Amino acid sequence: MIPKSMNARVAIASFAAASAGLSMALISLGRLSLMIAVMVVLLGSKPKSLQNVSWQSLWTPRLILVILAVFAGSLWWTTAPQDQAMEALGKYGKLLLIPALLLLLKSRQEALLVLAIFLGFQVFSLLSSWLLYFHVPVFWATGKHAKEFFAVFATYLDQGIMSAVVAALFWHLKSLAPNRTLFYGAIAVSLLALGSVFIVFVGRTGQLVGLVMVALAVFWALPRRWRLVAIAIPPLIAFMAYNLGAVPQRFLTAESEVSSYMEKPAATTSTGIRLYFWKSSLEVMAQNPLAGSGAGSWTTQYNKNESLKNPDFEALKAASNPHQEFLLWGVQLGVGGILLLLAFLAAVRQDFLEMDESIARAGQSVLAALVVSCLFNSSIYDAHIGSFFCLSLGVLLAYGIHAGTAPKR
Repeated sequence: MIPKSMNARVAIASFAAASAGLSMALISLGRLSLMIAVMVVLLGSKPKSLQNVSWQSLWTPRLILVILAVFAGSLWWTTAPQDQAMEALGKYGKLLLIPALLLLLKSRQEALLVLAIFLGFQVFSLLSSWLLYFHVPVFWATGKHAKEFFAVFATYLDQGIMSAVVAALFWHLKSLAPNRTLFYGAIAVSLLALGSVFIVFVGRTGQLVGLVMVALAVFWALPRRWRLVAIAIPPLIAFMAYNLGAVPQRFLTAESEVSSYMEKPAATTSTGIRLYFWKSSLEVMAQNPLAGSGAGSWTTQYNKNESLKNPDFEALKAASNPHQEFLLWGVQLGVGGILLLLAFLAAVRQDFLEMDESIARAGQSVLAALVVSCLFNSSIYDAHIGSFFCLSLGVLLAYGIHAGTAPKR
């Protein structure tokens, strides 16, 4: 499993994969190291050695380059201050982590090692959260509310989403285990991670992602003629929980907040803020639906619109976002930006469909989690959870491209 020679290329990829979900300082260092390694490889390789490599058959790297080119081009017409526009471009630069891992990992053996390290550190974060939940001191916890919300390095919102993803990864990748002990160990970790989503963390998005992960697992486990039944699983679970009084309190709070917002629209609650931001984003999009307002312009445009409605409006700080990735792209790049994001998601899914069944299902689960997360948060734009998703997809694609294909059931 471990390559005979742990060269710098594989070591850096391993460090970057291990950093996913850890402290922001380690994530930033891992990203920087990864990009430097890619530059060294590109500058030190002969042009012919970069031709006809397996990862060039993927659509994902191409879409990422197109996305970054479009965001860079929007700097010509952005309404945001130049520093904020460049900061936004840099935030989307994390998408380069995906092709970077594809470029650095050149064999199945290398990719498997990095995948194992990635999963191992996710187990470390998961067990640390459970220790915090049982009030066991965890001196390496750096999260602001680690003692209160049991999130070791990130927020409880991010940690809940990541735990749901980890549950899906271990469930679908258990077939890669070399022996029965690790096979059942993977199942145990999957259940432990799913349990943390609904017991340890209070993030509503993470719990929704957890339901979607369960629905997908059931969908693939059923015979084809019964798979549509899986679509009804999340609403069925929600209905049963509601009637049994087992709905998490924050979901009941959300219901109350939505009702309150419908009666009197105001950004005074967590749900109300989101709904108000979404409504305002649509208003901004309507002003420039084709080209958008440019990279990093959401805060500028929102503040401008709100100040016209209310001169006493307290402007949002720089680099704020609408807590919805699709609308964020729509404001910055117009309707074409939303289509570009959808094209990226479709490209990732298509690439996974061509891979081995276990990787295909794991990758599509991560992608589904990203989509759900983007509906309620700006998850690609966000530094922490965005890096986690990019590293997750990069590691899985890197392994999948070298693992071959298998018949899909």
